[in-house]
Parts: sequence; structure tokens; C-alpha cells
Amino acid sequence: MILKIFTSSLGSIIVSAVCFCVALGSVVTLFARPAHAFSPCRGGTAEGVAAGLLPTRDHHHHHHHHHGRFSTTALHSTSPFKVSGMWNNGLSYGKGPFRFYKNFDSWMSPFPQQDRDMYPEIFTFPKGVYEISMVKPLGIIFEEIQVGKGVYVVDLVEGGNAERMGTIQRGDVLVGITAVKVIGAKWERRLIPAKDLSFDTVVGAIGSNDEKWSCEDVVLWFMRPEEVEDVSKVDDFLMFFNPPGDSAWRTA
Repeated sequence: MILKIFTSSLGSIIVSAVCFCVALGSVVTLFARPAHAFSPCRGGTAEGVAAGLLPTRDHHHHHHHHHGRFSTTALHSTSPFKVSGMWNNGLSYGKGPFRFYKNFDSWMSPFPQQDRDMYPEIFTFPKGVYEISMVKPLGIIFEEIQVGKGVYVVDLVEGGNAERMGTIQRGDVLVGITAVKVIGAKWERRLIPAKDLSFDTVVGAIGSNDEKWSCEDVVLWFMRPEEVEDVSKVDDFLMFFNPPGDSAWRTA
């Protein structure tokens, strides 16, 4: 298969997800690490395709992530939402109920009813946001919103999977995507916020959802801007899925 990359008249890069090339079991040369999966890093090295993914930073004024806990003033709660075991490090990496993201409902199923009653906004997609499971090739043409930050659907490949499914529309913004990260002999697939990811990072994330990691699909979250009532609610929702600073999914 051939990865189709086009350059628009405006000089912006567009990718047709209709053909993400996998050669000899490796995720294209868009990845610096053959036969391995999604590998976020920073800098201008050959591995810089995934540069900028989940960089270590202080989480905005209203959101605070700590290993094993989630807390945000948007929840108007005095007790933090406990998510013990949601982020695995060290010997626990690749283990437990949060090692593989299948869909939103199954991912949130380990949490008790008490959490659902106290934080209903975490257990329901914000208005204007939806989840879709797709097989590759996706048939989506993405374009960056800003240079190195965010992608949206500029078009759908005629006759492709996305067009046949009839859910994704032109103008939808990608806000979440599943990706696989391998550490040694262990691996995990997680849903990572994609609102601030670069075009190349999104390409790498899609490609990492490979059969050798038991991935039969790619799960994507889209935001339809005209249906969103409050963008801050979308940001708060996505923050819950951002890894804490000490996570293996975040690089220094």
C-alpha cells in the first residue's frame, strides 16, 4: 500500500488516510522505530514525527492531574475523582483494566456508580463530540488547523470507509484518537487527546493501531464545532484523558 501525501496550493499538508503504508510489519518510515508502535518524543531528531505529543507541562490554571487522581474546579467538587490504576508505570505497565482502549463505555466501566453520580459530565460525551470506530484504510483527508497543532476533516475519500459510514462530516475536528505505545515487551493502547496534536503525530497514532497489537480498529473522537455549546466543557472532558506528568505516555 502507498501512503498518499498531497500538498495543497496553500502549502498545507493533507493526508489521505485511505492508505497508511505498513511495510514488513513496521508502521511506515513515518515512525523512527521500526516494528514498534506509537512513540511520543520531542525535538528535531528522526523520531520527531511524534514530536510535541503530551509534553510535560503545568496543566493550565483550572486543571490538576496527579498520578492516580483527577481533579478539576470545573467539577465543583471538594473531593478528587480517584482513578487509581488508570495510568500504569514500571512493572504495572501493560497490565490491568486500562491497558487497552476498546470504546468509551468499556473504558469507563470499572468506575463505581458513586463516581457516575458525582461526576456525570465525565461519563457522557459533551454536546457536539462523538466517538467512532473504524477499520483502516479510513478514507479521511485531514488538514492542520494551525501549523503543528490540530487537524480537521477537509474531505472524505470518495467510496472510502468514512464516506460509506456516513457519520463523519467535513469540518469535524479530531479531538481524540487511539494509539499504541510499546515499552520493552509490554504495550498499551489508549485514547489520547488529539486537539493539539500535529498532523504527523496523528498519522503516527493511526498507524500504530496495528493487528500485531490486537487492534482491529482505530477509535476516533470528533468535535462538530457548530453543535458544541461550550468549548470549555470539551476541554475539561479531554483533560481527564491526559496522562499525569510521571506517566510513561508523557515525555520530559
